[in-house]
Amino acid sequence: MNRYLEGSFAPVAEEVTAYDLPVTGRVPADLDGRYLRMGPNPIGVEDPAAHVWALGEGMVHGVRLRDGRAEWYRNRWVRSSLVADALGEPRGAVPPGGMPDLAPNIHVLRHAGRTVALSEAGIRPYELSYELDTVGPCDLGAIPGGFTANAHSKHDPRTGELHSLAYIAGVDTVWHIVTDATGVVTASTAVEVPGSPFMHDFAITENHVVLYDVPVTLDMKLAMSGESAPYSWNEGHPARVGVLPRAGGEVRWLPIDPCHVSHTLNAYEDGSTIVVDLVRFHNPFDVANPGGILPTLDRWTIDLAAGTVDQRTIDDRPQDFPRVNDAFQSRPHRYGYSSATALYDAPFRLGADPSDGYFTNALVKHDLVRGATEVYGFAGDAAVGEAVFVPRAGGVAEDDGYLMAYVHAPDRGAADLVIMSAQDLAGGPLARIQLPVRVPLGLHGNWVPDA
Repeated sequence: MNRYLEGSFAPVAEEVTAYDLPVTGRVPADLDGRYLRMGPNPIGVEDPAAHVWALGEGMVHGVRLRDGRAEWYRNRWVRSSLVADALGEPRGAVPPGGMPDLAPNIHVLRHAGRTVALSEAGIRPYELSYELDTVGPCDLGAIPGGFTANAHSKHDPRTGELHSLAYIAGVDTVWHIVTDATGVVTASTAVEVPGSPFMHDFAITENHVVLYDVPVTLDMKLAMSGESAPYSWNEGHPARVGVLPRAGGEVRWLPIDPCHVSHTLNAYEDGSTIVVDLVRFHNPFDVANPGGILPTLDRWTIDLAAGTVDQRTIDDRPQDFPRVNDAFQSRPHRYGYSSATALYDAPFRLGADPSDGYFTNALVKHDLVRGATEVYGFAGDAAVGEAVFVPRAGGVAEDDGYLMAYVHAPDRGAADLVIMSAQDLAGGPLARIQLPVRVPLGLHGNWVPDA
C-alpha cells in the first residue's frame, strides 16, 4: 500500500484532449488564457512500496478559457527520454552537457514567450507548446556549469525579471540566477552551503533574496540505494536563514529553530526588517512522505539590525501551497491563499482522513492585517489542490480577482476546475468546469493570460 498511488493521488493512465467542456455556473468573460498545473504522474511503478511521490514523471494539466467558455482540456506527460521510451515513441533532444534527463514535475510557468516545465536539483527545464506538447529541453536561466532555473523561480512584477535558486545534489553551492524579461541571464551569485541541503523554495524582496538552509540534507545511503528520495532529516545540520543582497555580495546567515520550509507565500521589507510568510514543518521532515507531518502557516520577522529571527505561527490548521496575488510578489501584501485540511477546522468537519496527510478539501483566505481567515470547505473526499490568484480585468484592490484550483469531483470520478471570487469565498464557486478525467493531487501551476 502506498498513499501516493491511491485515492486522490493516484496517477492517470492516459493523455486526454477534450473540447467545449460543460460548465456549471458562469465563467467570467474577462478570463482569456490557460490555467496550467504540473505534478508527478508515474507511468509505471515496479515496486509500489518503494515509490516516492516526488519522483514521478511530470504531467501538465491545462484548461483554455475564452469568451466565457472552456474551450479545451489537455493533459500531457513531459517527454524526457525515459517517458518517450515508456510510451513507445522516438526520443527527442536531450539536455546538453550530461545533465539529468528527467521529466520536470513540479512547476509550470511562462517567461520570455515560452511555456516552461520546471523541476529542481539540476534537472533541465523543458519547453512546452501552447497545446502542452513537449518542444524539448530549454536553456531558461542556464549559466556555465549547467545550473539553471529551478522549481520555485519567481517573477518580480516591477522589473519583469525571473529569479531562480539552482542547486545540484552533492554540490555544496547554490546559485541565485536572474533572468531578464527577454530570457537573458543578467546575473548569478554563488553561495556556499555545506552539507548539500534540500533548498526547495526561497523568497525575494525588493532588495534581498532569502535562503532557507534546513536540516534536510543529502543522504548518500539513500542516494546509492536508488530506492527513495536522496534526502533525509539531519539532526547535526544547524538550521539557519540567509539574507543575500539581490545586487550580489555576501550572504548573512542567522540561526533559526530546526524545521523544514515547504513553500513561501511572500516576503517584503519593512524598514530594517524582512517579513517572510511561509509554510513550515515543525518536526523532522521525510521527503519520501511529505504528508506525514502536518504543516502550518508561519511568519518570520528577520531583524537585520538586531541579528535575530522571530518565528511565530499565523494559522495552525494543516495547510500548504500558499499563493499571493503575484502583483505583490516581493512587496507588502495583505492577503494570502492556501489549501487546507478542513477536518481540523471545527465548522468544516467533513470527513477527511487525517492519515492522508496532505489531503486538502478546503481553501483558506488569510487577511494578514486583520488576523482573520475565510474558509470554504468542499465535500470531505473532494481533494483540492493549489489555488492560483487571477486578477480581475480592471480590478484595483489586492483581492479583486479569482481563485482557480482543480477539485476532485467524487460523484463523477473526475475533476472540476473551480473558479471562485477571491473577495467572497463564502459565496462558493462562480463556475465549475467539468473535466473528463481526474487530476491527481499535484504541485504547482499558473494562470497564463493570452494578452
